[in-house]
Amino acid sequence: MVASIKGGRMKIDGKLVGEGDPYIIAELSANHNGNIETALKIISEAKRAGADAVKLQTYRPDTITLDCDAPEFRIEGGLWDGRTLYELYEEAHTPWEWHKPLFEHARKEGITIFSSPFDNTAVDLLEDLNAPAYKIASFEAVDLPLIEYVARTGKPMIISTGMANDEEIQEAIDAARGAGCKELAILHCVSGYPAPAEDYNLKTLVDMTERFGVLTGLSDHTLDNTTAIVSAALGASIIEKHFTLDRNGGGPDDSFSLEPSELAALCRDTKTAKAALGQVDYGQKSSEQGNVKFRRSLYFVKDMKAGDVITESCIRSVRPGYGLAPKHLKELIGKKVLADVKPNSPVRQELIKD
Repeated sequence: MVASIKGGRMKIDGKLVGEGDPYIIAELSANHNGNIETALKIISEAKRAGADAVKLQTYRPDTITLDCDAPEFRIEGGLWDGRTLYELYEEAHTPWEWHKPLFEHARKEGITIFSSPFDNTAVDLLEDLNAPAYKIASFEAVDLPLIEYVARTGKPMIISTGMANDEEIQEAIDAARGAGCKELAILHCVSGYPAPAEDYNLKTLVDMTERFGVLTGLSDHTLDNTTAIVSAALGASIIEKHFTLDRNGGGPDDSFSLEPSELAALCRDTKTAKAALGQVDYGQKSSEQGNVKFRRSLYFVKDMKAGDVITESCIRSVRPGYGLAPKHLKELIGKKVLADVKPNSPVRQELIKD
């Protein structure tokens, strides 16, 4: 189901995004480790954890790189040191023949499923499966022809912005809009695997919302949920995290992915953060009502007869709050009481002679 964007919102598979709780995407990526049964179980566990959607990556090694071992095609440092791009993507890709059963399984489980396409043929495959939305990966944010091709499907689009500067982000937005995309979101992202929390500079997310005027969120590659929870408090409408059954599974992305209990905690805690953000409100809250009586107020601490003059030794500011507010203390000094009063009784206006 697709609906036009309104006030920084979009609909993905019938669910409104940009209003209420953050939309949580569990990124399956390469965490199937070559086993379709693992992929199916990841989808089920994402649903059980409370995620709104699970996301695939749709490519083959030959649609994303060249089979070449020249130095520029070989990875240096990091998790995948020494491997060629082709070797890595051959291991990591989700076979295209898996897509239909994965989509069917997700729909049976009741969780939205979509994907990141890496070329036009991937988009065509996903269109045949009636994908409800598309995600452009950070490394493809500069591939404006791909963005335009996706935009022409008329589906909602999410663009990750890792490594992109503000000019490149604007170019990607313009390409999407120019090709007809009506529902667009961008995700603040750091394309490190894993990425340290201090690299995220989450104030950028707030600026992105104001600068680009589109729905914003976070694609988080840190090792825990802290950064994502803070982003929810800053207004992130979408949060994406890599998800696996076992962080020690040995796959290309396992080591920086959340396990099921951690994804469940993310779904819970980002909702709490968003709810805590709330709105500007200086009034008493419902949880405070029962405690109002325990605020400080003025009480008589001596026996007094009608006509006695109130001195500083006659009254005190104490708990509970059944007497006049302590702010009236100075103005009461020197006034007379109109009736007899006993110690430990609240000071009330009707007992005081004007």
